[in-house]
Amino acid sequence: MEGVATVIKNAGSHYLLSALPAWEPFPAVLRGRVRLERSGSTNPVAVGDRVRYALEGTATEEHPAVIKEILPRDNYLIRRSTNLSRQSHVIAANLDQAVIIVSLLFPEVKLPFLDRILVTCEVYKVSVLIVLAKVDLYKEELPEQVTAFRRIYEGAGYPVLETSVRSGEGIETLRERCRGRVNLFSGESGVGKSSLIKALDPSLDPKIGKISAAHLQGKHTTSLYEMYKIGSGGYVIDTPGLRGFGLVDLEKEEISKYFPEMLAVTDDCRFVPCTHTHEPGCAVKAAVDEGRISAERYNSYLGMLEEDRKFR
Repeated sequence: MEGVATVIKNAGSHYLLSALPAWEPFPAVLRGRVRLERSGSTNPVAVGDRVRYALEGTATEEHPAVIKEILPRDNYLIRRSTNLSRQSHVIAANLDQAVIIVSLLFPEVKLPFLDRILVTCEVYKVSVLIVLAKVDLYKEELPEQVTAFRRIYEGAGYPVLETSVRSGEGIETLRERCRGRVNLFSGESGVGKSSLIKALDPSLDPKIGKISAAHLQGKHTTSLYEMYKIGSGGYVIDTPGLRGFGLVDLEKEEISKYFPEMLAVTDDCRFVPCTHTHEPGCAVKAAVDEGRISAERYNSYLGMLEEDRKFR
């Protein structure tokens, strides 16, 4: 028997599949030929991939289905290791939405890290929702910082949703935004990703970790990539907490095209092409000086140009 199903769990060399929208998981393994064909990244198959499989009888742990082919992807998210290696890793595929979770404190958001994820979402045409988590811890004490964060990212064209698992703020809105979609939940370690997933559907049990008080950084609590079905409708892909996010297959001349606010004014630059770093008559630098493009986002762009040189 052969069929088509979606990868809902990646545990190294073993997978779980389900023929969505049905939720009937069964085990599978990957044929060596397919693994070799996809050797460009550390994982030839990602959660969210649609695959063709073969199965004799009923799938069991002892007799799993065999993945024969990975079908073409609508989109995907990929990152490069930040240790200057050229290895890349596909985070997830065939996404309706990437829910990028950040917190102003515990752990403190790193804007260049966030901006690298956003650029990658733009490159691979994945819709984005930025979730500002744990607002109960700092919203009253740091209202200016919350406002400043929203100004930066809403000004760049991204929706920002404030949430708190403790108070319930924003949880119902998040549930509605995820309904009927395949949603990737991603963010830095310890940002509260698994807690948000459990708040969306209390019947789910993703691993929840504690923050390291010594470093105010989260410890990795999710070691597997796994998709969950939400009781209210839709699916969530839980991923290990990220500590770095390197860009993949992106020339430095292209980077500014994936900052929507920069792209909107690039045609007004005096010189083409323009790196938006030193050229006279640069519309992007003028927009930064006038406050129409945030200095924080522009500095992230400059950092990506520098990072690009390190990898060459």
